[in-house]
Amino acid sequence: MNLQARYDRQIATWLIICAVIIITMILLGGVTRLTRSGLSMVEWKPLMGIIPPLSEAAWLETFEKYKQFPEYQKVNKGMSLFQFQEIFMFEYLHRLLGRLIGVIFLLPFLFFHFTRRIKPGLAPKLVGMFVLGGLQGLLGWYMVKSGLVDNPRVSQYRLTAHLGTAVFIYAYILWVAWGLFYSTRDSEIGQSLKRFASTLSVLVFLMILSGGLVAGTHAGYAYPTFPLMAGSFFPDGLYATDPAWLAIFEDLTTIQFNHRMFAYLLIVLISIFVFKSYSQPGLCSEARTGLKLVMALLVVQVSLGISTLLLHVPVPLAAAHQGGAVLLFTSVLFVTHRIRH
Repeated sequence: MNLQARYDRQIATWLIICAVIIITMILLGGVTRLTRSGLSMVEWKPLMGIIPPLSEAAWLETFEKYKQFPEYQKVNKGMSLFQFQEIFMFEYLHRLLGRLIGVIFLLPFLFFHFTRRIKPGLAPKLVGMFVLGGLQGLLGWYMVKSGLVDNPRVSQYRLTAHLGTAVFIYAYILWVAWGLFYSTRDSEIGQSLKRFASTLSVLVFLMILSGGLVAGTHAGYAYPTFPLMAGSFFPDGLYATDPAWLAIFEDLTTIQFNHRMFAYLLIVLISIFVFKSYSQPGLCSEARTGLKLVMALLVVQVSLGISTLLLHVPVPLAAAHQGGAVLLFTSVLFVTHRIRH
């Protein structure tokens, strides 16, 4: 292994570590939402916000600020200081981890840059990742602000955008890391299968966005039954808004129905994809291992989704379902990378 190849592996390892921390960030964000903790911090202090209240007086002052906003006045009125501290800490840790990711990314990047370990063409990609991370922090505050007005609930549009951006950054980091870690070689895989793999990656990403809409509107609570909704496969009220397309984003019945249909579609397409891919004689060993992982994660994810629904969205199961979606996306993306390269 030459010196540059060794540097590439070092950078790839660092990027994969960053991606793992981002998964933790996504999971913690899901728990923050599920415990209704996201609106407990009513100020955005990118630098000073790293220090939490350290005295009883500071806690009381922070609590008084929270009392001025609709979530306390309409949802949590009369809550104790201890109850406030519980929800505050989930949001605080979520923001703290976001800052930590920035540090873990920036300091090694500077080290790799000044020691000339970054090969030509890679630096702009790394800078782009860092810029996207900063914009993601701004988007997170923009999302929180939507719940600090009359209605103490964040916008499902902003929540889905925040989730989608996090997953996109995560995927971009992994794609670049895999490109550094694995060598590119000629492949006998046909273009149709490569397009199938890419399309499947996009569809799983869209499925995650669909889950963001379910989370943002609390549509998961609307029909806690499976496989029927209100005793019917096609429940009353589907696309009943005016205009009809708005139901995709705002109607609880339509949002949950679409999420289910997306799941059925992916079960069929992933099964076909795995069968077609595994029969390819030129498929590399990494891709074959990835295909096994795809099928295993698909089964786990479907089981988690049904269980979360039937048990009325318990926090541990719902968080696991969100994490499972990201892991399934990761496995499909990995197979896509190996098939394409």
